[in-house]
Formats: sequence, structure tokens, C-alpha cells
Amino acid sequence: MRASLLALAVGAFGIGTTEFVIVGLLPEVADDLSVSIPSAGMLVTGYALGVVVGAPLMTAAGARLPRKTMLVVLMAIFIAGNLLCALAGDYAALMGGRLIAALTHGAFFGIGSVVAADLVAPDRRASAIALMFTGLTLANVLGVPLGTFLGQEFGWRSTFWAVTGIGIVGLLALVTLVPAQPGPQRGALRGELAVFRRPQVWLALTTTVLGFGGVFASFTYLAPMMTELAGFSDGAVAWLLVLFGVGLCVGNVLGGRAADRSLMPSLYLILGGLCLVLVVFTFTSRAALPAAVTLAAFGAIGFATVPPLQARVMQQAAGAPALASAANIAAFNLGNALGAWLGGLAVAHGLGWTSPTWIGAGLAAAGLGTAALSGHLDRRNGRGPRPLPAEALPAERFAPAPLPAQHPSAGAGHGTHPIVEQKSR
Repeated sequence: MRASLLALAVGAFGIGTTEFVIVGLLPEVADDLSVSIPSAGMLVTGYALGVVVGAPLMTAAGARLPRKTMLVVLMAIFIAGNLLCALAGDYAALMGGRLIAALTHGAFFGIGSVVAADLVAPDRRASAIALMFTGLTLANVLGVPLGTFLGQEFGWRSTFWAVTGIGIVGLLALVTLVPAQPGPQRGALRGELAVFRRPQVWLALTTTVLGFGGVFASFTYLAPMMTELAGFSDGAVAWLLVLFGVGLCVGNVLGGRAADRSLMPSLYLILGGLCLVLVVFTFTSRAALPAAVTLAAFGAIGFATVPPLQARVMQQAAGAPALASAANIAAFNLGNALGAWLGGLAVAHGLGWTSPTWIGAGLAAAGLGTAALSGHLDRRNGRGPRPLPAEALPAERFAPAPLPAQHPSAGAGHGTHPIVEQKSR
């Protein structure tokens, strides 16, 4: 079944690349389409909002379809969206293509996780999902930097042509390598909706939005900040994204291990650390070497948030792991949209290239506040947090697409941004 899992990983690689690669191409897009960089930054916000809307809508629309069929449909829509981006002659067309591609994001990772788990024996499900999400990790470490380099050398549309090609490869791999899969059980989605009556579920989702929003407020405007303030050349941006990607891989693993040991204390520590790193980044971003060092730390601490944020939602939504995971993908991407929008608003009002990072620090602090409130409610009610349900094992160990988030990504989502790799072990 390894070939089937690799087919899912190819799809994950394409989706992860198209989500984040625009960050490295904002100056080129803004110049070519005669818009401001904050306006170009709205392409990040637009994609994230597309994920927020698309995750529940596409999941519901395909509720009665066989899972393989739904994955093929999602990948076809993804190809169409990126093809529109590659052909876009103006800003509106590019935004439209981004929105179409984003509709597939949450549902692909949600359904793909279930398919990956069903392809192997029960004791190997975590490893199977890990292999699928390797595509998302490689998108951040390789896909985004290479896509940035390609766009800078041959024009930003060439990047979307390349992503369209990746989507076609992913579609063919899904059709030929993934075995037929049954559809979800009838009525399962309706039964899971009851968990959203719990206030703690909404607090956990709010923490995801604010915490990962802090990451994207700064990350969205990384390219102009590094070139205008730190003094890097445009060509160095791709290598800086590699550095950031290495940091996020390390941070995601460490964040997962910390959350395994002690969830809420780890969440407090990581969100507090994110706030601190972003404050430091506002000062170090004015010189090349300190900026590069802080960028790696930012990637690590930023994506260390993803496993505990995902685990907290799964913990509080016991009994509905699939729907809660999809909701957290949406939350990661809502955070992406919020952070990118607020950062662009600050830049547009003349507050300078460090202003998005200050906003990110504020959002991270707000996320820490909601996490602390949630922990306080646990203690006030005289009980600890809910244990993680056994059926949530695959979902709680993997972040959405950004991530993320998420990421957050996944989301996350997560985002996955998304976005992001599994917890270890």
C-alpha cells in the first residue's frame, strides 16, 4: 500500500505548495499586476478564507460519495484553480483561482487521512498518515522555496504552471494507485455536530485562530521585510524560506513531544514563546544575520504550536474526531486570513514592515489568554481536561494545512498549514 500512500503525499505536496508559495512572490505579483504589496497579501487571506468555507462545504457535498471518488474530484478542482492562476491576466482572476484551489484543501486532508488509515493495519495507521503528511512537510521545505525561485526567475505564473503539473501527477496517481474506498456512514456527520454545544470546543478553536494568526501576520510579509529591512536580495528569499521550513519541521516534532507529555502547560509555554520571538523579531529584522537566526527560531516556535492546538481541539471534542479535525483546519486558516489581513492593514496605513510582526505578537498573546481561560474553566469545574479518545488517534497526531495550521496550516489546514507534519511517536 506504500504506492497508494505516496499518491496521497503527492496531492498533499501540491496543496501545501500552492498555499504558501505566494508569500515568497508577493513583490513580483504586486509589480506585475500593478497592485500594492498589502493588496497582494490579500491573496493569502483569500486562500485561507476559501479553506474555511470549503472544508465543511466540500465535506458535506461529498458525504455520500466513495472516498476515492471524492479525492479525485477534489484534485481535479485543485488543478482547475491553479490553471486559472497560471492564466490570470489580472488580480481578480488570480484571486478567483486561489479561491477555487482553496476549496479543496480541508476536505482533501480530512478525507485523505481517513483513506490513509484504512489502507493499513490498525497498528500502523499513525505511520500511514505520517507518510501522507510528509508531502505537506516537503512542500514547506522544498516546494515553497523552489516555487519562489522559479517565480522570481521566470515570472510568478511559471510557479502556478508547475503546481498545476504537480496536481495532474497527483490526480493520475490517485486514479491508478489508490484502491476503491467506501463512503462515510449515513448520519455520522449529523451525530458529530453535538460537540459544538460545548463552550470549551469553541475556546479551543478560538485559541487556534488567534495563536496561528500570530504566525501568519508576520510570515505573510516575510519577503518585503527581509529585502527592505534586513538587506537580503530578492534571490535570497528562497533560501530564507528553506531556513524557515527547517525550523518548522524541528518545531513541529518538539511541539508534539511536549504536548504528549503535558498538553496545557506546553500550550502556555509555546504561545508565550511565540509572542516573545515575534517581539524580538521586530528588532532583529533590521540586520541580515540576526534576522536569519530569528527567522529559524520563529519557524520552530511558530509551528510548535500546531500539535498542541490540534490536540486540545480533539480533546475537547471527544466523540467527534473527524468533524473536530475539519473544524480545526478551518480555524487554522481563519487565523491565517486574520493575521494576513491585519498585517496588510498596518502596512497600508504606513506603520512600516515591522508592524505585522507586532500584530502577530499581540495575536499570540491573545491566544495565550484564551488558552489560560480554557485551562481555568477546567480547574473551576473541578476536573482535568478530557482525555484524548482512542478513535481520535490519527487526527490528533497530525496538524492540518497553516498551519498552521497550523498548519496550522494547517491549518493547519494546518492548514493543514495547516500545515504540517505529525507528532512523533
